[in-house]
Amino acid sequence: MRPSSATAQDDAVLVLRIRAGEIEAFAALYQKYHAALYRTALAVTGDSPAAEEILQECFLRAFRHIEKVDASTSLAPWLHKIALNLARNWLSRRGQSAAPLEMVVNRLACPAWLVPERISESKEVQAVVRDAILGLEFRQRAVVVLFYMWDFSVQEIAEILDVPAGTVKSRLYYGREQLRRLLRADNRLPAELVYSVP
Repeated sequence: MRPSSATAQDDAVLVLRIRAGEIEAFAALYQKYHAALYRTALAVTGDSPAAEEILQECFLRAFRHIEKVDASTSLAPWLHKIALNLARNWLSRRGQSAAPLEMVVNRLACPAWLVPERISESKEVQAVVRDAILGLEFRQRAVVVLFYMWDFSVQEIAEILDVPAGTVKSRLYYGREQLRRLLRADNRLPAELVYSVP
């Protein structure tokens, strides 16, 4: 979901309209981003009510701080940053739990060898990969979700998480290594999938 220049222009128009007091513009912003932000919150927390709560709080904060946002760029990184901070706070209060990371799982668990005859195996493969992703610490999981689920670049993730790009690369590298270790340790998974993790 790497933001395009058209998306940035659309967002800039929405920001200007919101700043001018147009409620319809804020509704349009919500409509544009609510599904993606909900899926991110759900992927990180694993809790549907928490994801709903994070989504609502995310847009409340966005509305309160719309005057401070850079209107010349896409709002996707800024909104994801708010959502991830809220998810991290929720996890620190409640502890980490299982999460439906369907988009990430599908991207990591659907290699070329998964032909139609073997489609019945895909549910089990997805469950194994999901468990492995959930075995990552929050910092690595957040980077994996942003990189594989939404196609944010390393630089965009660095901006979202307020860390240097080198830190993002490191977390992504160690996150993938940890995924490989967890996948190798699971007997349910074919060896060819373990070595296909990007």
